[in-house]
Amino acid sequence: MLLLWVSVVAASALAVPAPEAGGQRRGAVQAWPDAPNVVLVMSDSFDGRLTFYTGSQVVKLPFINFMKAHGTSFLNAYTNSPICCPSRAAMWSGLFTHLTESWNNFKGLDPNYTTWMDVMEKHGYRTQKFGKLDYTSGHHSISNRVEAWTRDVAFLLRQEGRPMVNLAPKKTKVRVMEADWKNTDRAVNWLRKEASNSTQPFVLYLGLNLPHPYPSPSSGENFGSSTFHTSLYWLKKVSYDAIKIPKWSPLSEMHPVDYYSSYTKNCTGKFTEKEIKNIRAFYYAMCAETDAMLGEIILALLQLGLLQKTIVMYTSDHGELAMEHRQFYKMSMYEASSHVPLLIMGPGIQANLQVSSVVSLVDIYPTMLDIAGIPLPQNLSGYSLLPSSSEMFKNEQKFKNLHPPWIVSEFHGCNVNASTYMLRTNQWKYIAYSDGASVLPQLFDLSSDPDELTSVAAKFPEVTSSLDQKLRSIINYPKVSASVHQYNKEQFIKWKQSIGQNYSNIIANLRWHQDWLKEPKKYENAIDQWLKSHSDPKTI
Repeated sequence: MLLLWVSVVAASALAVPAPEAGGQRRGAVQAWPDAPNVVLVMSDSFDGRLTFYTGSQVVKLPFINFMKAHGTSFLNAYTNSPICCPSRAAMWSGLFTHLTESWNNFKGLDPNYTTWMDVMEKHGYRTQKFGKLDYTSGHHSISNRVEAWTRDVAFLLRQEGRPMVNLAPKKTKVRVMEADWKNTDRAVNWLRKEASNSTQPFVLYLGLNLPHPYPSPSSGENFGSSTFHTSLYWLKKVSYDAIKIPKWSPLSEMHPVDYYSSYTKNCTGKFTEKEIKNIRAFYYAMCAETDAMLGEIILALLQLGLLQKTIVMYTSDHGELAMEHRQFYKMSMYEASSHVPLLIMGPGIQANLQVSSVVSLVDIYPTMLDIAGIPLPQNLSGYSLLPSSSEMFKNEQKFKNLHPPWIVSEFHGCNVNASTYMLRTNQWKYIAYSDGASVLPQLFDLSSDPDELTSVAAKFPEVTSSLDQKLRSIINYPKVSASVHQYNKEQFIKWKQSIGQNYSNIIANLRWHQDWLKEPKKYENAIDQWLKSHSDPKTI
């Protein structure tokens, strides 16, 4: 009933004339008569496919559905790196990962880097940030660091704890993720006390940790964040019977990088169908709680009379595999991990529009500046999304002429033993690894194989070659891989020297401990061989 009231009131609140055409900027198609306010809500680990497909039957997401009805949905939005810090560094800078050199969760942007919010502040916007930022550095334990640096070492070690579920004791508990709710409350209070009385346009950012899985309470930092935690209140929002059990390839047929990822995430063992279904159900319930926090912001804007002059955006840093491809977490180019939600509504934004063109998080930087009427710098990796979502441009073909028909994503962190690069076009997803020769690439036809179960790289060599050439024209990825490889060695050596004792004893107490303690000398020798190969003697 509440949402019905919101829809009726908001429909009239959002029924404002489209802005008149104005000056030309790269990607710009209009000049706003009055600079609109902007609110960006960015969650963590939200599978973007839930905003337009089976998720709508699996879990109730009323406020995401509200944004879809009153705004523009991007059906093919992607992260530029499927892990927290590198992804957010790309979003805040508008630059691809190989340009920011945010290789892992503890190497992000310089703290003094000029973000799109800094630029908007210089041009008269009042700015405020709450919650999870993680673009200069993300959450990382010693385990995270050592795992990332040594991913090229020739050994297999289980790193993550086995994924599990945990139900809150209180069945009616609504505020399960208390830290996120506190930040949501802070954002709402700021809107009420500060933004509503401001003579300046404002831009507000709210970063949420949900639906990222929680640290396992019984195992702590050294065993991985692997508990999907919710309450019965949110589980009731999930249609258990509609949950799809993902198909898995046999371990013997998995791509070698996929096998490495599944093994290090401790997912190569047996899982019952009930276990898999519960993990997915709890994940969807966490998505429902995330949706409710987004709703608090929308309701506050509506109640304060700000909704009709505020552009609201919702996205996520990456997705969550939730046991697809025998994995949980992210760190993968498969759809569940790399596909993110991206919805925009507000004045001048076309309602109930679905855009199928591929876009990515680097597009947010130019979009923000375009909303504010600020000229765009020429060095950005992204393009403004306004031409696609504006009421003035209802023909998506015009947007395709402004935005390239591809996006790029990269991953250089832990749980994957080779730098990974994805080129996504309308039909194809091409994934290259390392130097492009030592590891076989993958090619998926998403139009006929949306679950990405069969690579057709060998079946379509011309397509594979063409997409590889295109990827190399954007990124010299063998050179980038070599740089990351050298960086990892240098960082590991610095760490090894800094601890001033037998580094093996430290590793024996990290997430590797179960495997490492069985044959420590074997693994120490593997690290020694790795450090000696293809390294600058001066560095070692």
